[in-house]
Amino acid sequence: MATPLSDHDKRKQISIRGIVGVENVAELKKGFNRHLHFTLVKDRNIATPRDYYFALAHTVRDHLVGRWIRTQQFYYEADPKRVYYLSLEFYMGRTLQNTMINLGLQNASCFLDSMATLGLAAYGYGIRYEYGIFNQKIKDGWQVEEADDWLRHGNPWEKARPEYMLPVHFYGRVEDTKDGSKWVDTQVVLAMPYDTPIPGYMNNTVNTMRLWSARAPNDFNLRDFNVGDYIQAVLDRNLAENISRVLYPNDNFFEGKELRLKQEYFVVAATLQDIIRRFKTTKKGCPGRTSFESFPDKVAIQLNDTHPAMAIPELMRIFVDIEKLDWDTAWDLTRRTFAYTNHTVLPEALERWPVELMETLLPRHLQIIYQINQVHLDRIASLFPKDMDKLRKMSLIEEDGIKRVNMAHLCIVGSHAVNGVAEIHSNIVKTQVKFCFCLPMLFCILTWGKYLLQVIGEDYVKDLSLLQKLNDFVDDAAFIRDVSKVKQDNKVKFAQYLETEYKVQINPSSMFDVHVKRIHEYKRQLLNCLHIIAMYNRIRMNPSAPFVPRTVIIGGKAAPGYHMAKMIIKLITSVAEVVNNDPVVGNKLKVIFLENYRVSLAEKVIPATDLSEQISTAGTEASGTGNMKFMLNGALTIGTMDGANVEMAEEAGEENLFIFGMRVEDVEELDKKGYDAMSYYKKIPELKHVMDQITSGFFSPKNPELFKDLTEMLFKYDRFKVFADFEDYMKCQEKVSKLYQNPKEWTKMVIKNIAATGKFSSDRTITEYATEVWGVEPTDLKIPPPSEPREAIEETARALKKM
Repeated sequence: MATPLSDHDKRKQISIRGIVGVENVAELKKGFNRHLHFTLVKDRNIATPRDYYFALAHTVRDHLVGRWIRTQQFYYEADPKRVYYLSLEFYMGRTLQNTMINLGLQNASCFLDSMATLGLAAYGYGIRYEYGIFNQKIKDGWQVEEADDWLRHGNPWEKARPEYMLPVHFYGRVEDTKDGSKWVDTQVVLAMPYDTPIPGYMNNTVNTMRLWSARAPNDFNLRDFNVGDYIQAVLDRNLAENISRVLYPNDNFFEGKELRLKQEYFVVAATLQDIIRRFKTTKKGCPGRTSFESFPDKVAIQLNDTHPAMAIPELMRIFVDIEKLDWDTAWDLTRRTFAYTNHTVLPEALERWPVELMETLLPRHLQIIYQINQVHLDRIASLFPKDMDKLRKMSLIEEDGIKRVNMAHLCIVGSHAVNGVAEIHSNIVKTQVKFCFCLPMLFCILTWGKYLLQVIGEDYVKDLSLLQKLNDFVDDAAFIRDVSKVKQDNKVKFAQYLETEYKVQINPSSMFDVHVKRIHEYKRQLLNCLHIIAMYNRIRMNPSAPFVPRTVIIGGKAAPGYHMAKMIIKLITSVAEVVNNDPVVGNKLKVIFLENYRVSLAEKVIPATDLSEQISTAGTEASGTGNMKFMLNGALTIGTMDGANVEMAEEAGEENLFIFGMRVEDVEELDKKGYDAMSYYKKIPELKHVMDQITSGFFSPKNPELFKDLTEMLFKYDRFKVFADFEDYMKCQEKVSKLYQNPKEWTKMVIKNIAATGKFSSDRTITEYATEVWGVEPTDLKIPPPSEPREAIEETARALKKM
């Protein structure tokens, strides 16, 4: 509980000790000073803290490089099946807290870390965005975006690989020749790879994350130069290089922007070229393996969401147009190679690319998608004769309105395994998409687990199920006091941080009620806000009545173009302005909106949290991993039976979470009956009072109409049914307050929750993916370190082949 580090972050500290611990302090200092002087060209008189960080990072990387190279040598000798994880969103966050150094791998990257720890030959592929997700500023209660120029100081962990730069084609046209289809007259963009090491835990394995950066070829727009406009030719290079300029914010609302489709194809085109190059040059087939029969036996590609879906038609293009395989063989190899993880069931979030755009940008791929769809529909028609409705629903091409390609359907049809990111989500994918009833594929149920805390010792790093032993201490008075003290210390630290950064004094003994995640209607920050107003009204109506003090902390970013999400932030900040300055309320209730919520801020707020808000409408949250982070760090959860909450309740017992509201089947039933927000408004007096205050301008006296769009949405267009769960949410919050008044019982429930988090380890998840989806087995074999002779690698490779 003391430090909110994930299992992979904790391992990095231990791995680093293992790497540099054998060296004496003098040697370590020597390396540090060498990099400070010769790499950074600084001395201690002018060096900044950032310089010291970079010098230390370079020193640690020196010790990783030998193992990095040796790992690749081992893979060449052993020729194992390799796993390629494709994602457009590898977030690389700052994770320097109470550690000397950290390898800076966050979020999806923890899966890569677990793959290295489990001895899998794995690679992560994505885009090296020049600008990350925006920095959020709050001005006059409104969100303002600022550019996140995260590379402005460089990145000490990455290594550019210009020798592996690859061409990626766009636009052009398709020629039908006697030798097959040819994609010609294309515009070329170069993909420059940057590699980052991913160390495993104490096994000398160092895998690779390769991120692609867009570069214009030297002859880009030379025709302009030929007519004398050299300046314009140079300036136009930016059009090509914009592909890797910025990460699109994920707001669960799909926008068919051409640049986004370019990004998606750019990463898969470069990656597949790289994968096939590696396949052809592995030891077994070297030099120049030409038979692709063994491709699915040597290559597993995991599609993380639909963003890399174009990998499916791209691999088909390579097999059919370039390698000259027949269609049926190519399709069989392709489907056996890909697996797909679905992340959303929200209709507006599903990628559906306009056919017209795809025809312009990727004409050959559109032809291939049409052919895939024809084969697919022929099969559906044979299984369900004359069922035109089923054909329409299951087609890859949507014909209603603008003709579009449904990328989720493409991923499902083109993969041998499909899963959601939580059990409830997998079931929704099955029932809503209904592909599983007629296609021979595996719908897996895999639970994501991230950011797990090592709380008892280093033995738990590789087997977090041992956290269950904490149940033995659930009635131990001394242990209960220790857990409670750690939590209170963290709360005091965070209160001091808030006072310094936000100029707000809060009561460290109050309940820290925290709701931090992207701002979105389905995550229902609005429901939380209505509860805040209701608590405020209760205090105002009877100031002397007993009230359990609360500090409600909300944080998260709204996508720049998401008007309603920005209005939600404005409402929260406006309510906070009223509540925090009301002398009648005093320290009983405070409301804080955390500006620019990010990893480094999560490291402060998560350990201090008493109550974790996970209140999305049942059936809308794909998984949610924040709830697991909070659970492990000693927070109790108030939430709906949605996403990972379901599995958390299974592990800890539903009685050890505060569960409220509609279940998935209740939501479906209400949809059938018709959701009438006004009926709840009329029959729940407290809800009516709250909504009347917002509507009348109580929280926006200078502009009473300010929240008109928001209130109209709640009354008329609320797909996420905030009012339907309001009453049960209020009652559940009362149960929370009642238990909080009994610190001993509260802490006992906390211990039970921590003990139940072992299931959510990313190592366990990756082990399931490896065995059930990718067809590879984790290994405990330890790659010989660089100090041992090359023959040791060959001996270990032979041992792996025998396993």
